[in-house]
Amino acid sequence: MKQISLVIPVFRNEGSLQPTYQQVLSLFKEQLTDFDYEFIFVNDGSDDNSMQELLQIRSADPKVKVIDFTRNFGQVPAMVAGMKEASGQAIIAMSADLQDPVDLIAQMVSEWQHGNEIVICYRVDREDSIGANIASKFFYGLMKISNHRMPVGGFDFILLDETANEQLQKIDERNRFIQGDILWLGYNTKFIPYKRLKREIGKSQWTLAKKIKYFIDGFINTSYLPIRFISLLGFITALSGFIYALVIIYLRIVNETPFKGWAPIMVLLLIIGGIIMNMLGIIGEYIWRIYDESRKRPYYIIKKKYID
Repeated sequence: MKQISLVIPVFRNEGSLQPTYQQVLSLFKEQLTDFDYEFIFVNDGSDDNSMQELLQIRSADPKVKVIDFTRNFGQVPAMVAGMKEASGQAIIAMSADLQDPVDLIAQMVSEWQHGNEIVICYRVDREDSIGANIASKFFYGLMKISNHRMPVGGFDFILLDETANEQLQKIDERNRFIQGDILWLGYNTKFIPYKRLKREIGKSQWTLAKKIKYFIDGFINTSYLPIRFISLLGFITALSGFIYALVIIYLRIVNETPFKGWAPIMVLLLIIGGIIMNMLGIIGEYIWRIYDESRKRPYYIIKKKYID
């Protein structure tokens, strides 16, 4: 009997963990009866009663594993840690807030059995605020520029074959954009559209600061576009400045000045200065990532594993 591992990152999900577990378990009892299962919950430094709730679930089901981080490292490190611990022939990563329709798991498994090493459920709509919808489409729209396979609505509800998961684990980087890593693998991929459900229990911990950080990680880690863009912008600015300098020299020779006063000079200084500062900011992001990689700090720290 093949085994399916369900990896579920947990951060302040008190109250939604038991319903998530029960709904997935019911699916295996009713539709996926030919498969064995294991749950891998990764507690990402929750400061509520999430850990206690996870241990209660585990006490009733030995097929439930719990990994407890020392602090909050983020959703992506939690996903990576859970996938590394998985022993199933297929690994499914999903959220713990019931916004991902559990019924899709059966379809994902079916697509995997038909030879797709990766199955991605991507969001075509979401029962969230207008701001969240706009931000999501904007973010993943930019990501699509660097990777045409990136769904506009984004994704984090995925299935990986054990072979694809093994290759994913070989990527040893910090500040990761895991969606880009998964698409980069190049395995046969099936895309399944779905509507992300409204969160009924608890409050999302995906703050604006985390979204901005992940946007920068994704835009820089998956493409050379930013650095190439500033190179092109620098070349255009330098060429324009050189041409303008020739114009000024010519006008000076024929005793004609292009303007009177300091306003045009200030405008040019502000524009060029702003461009230079933006360039330095992008270069700084790359330098920071190089420095962060060179330190070789662990991607996450596990306080304790409850897996026996």
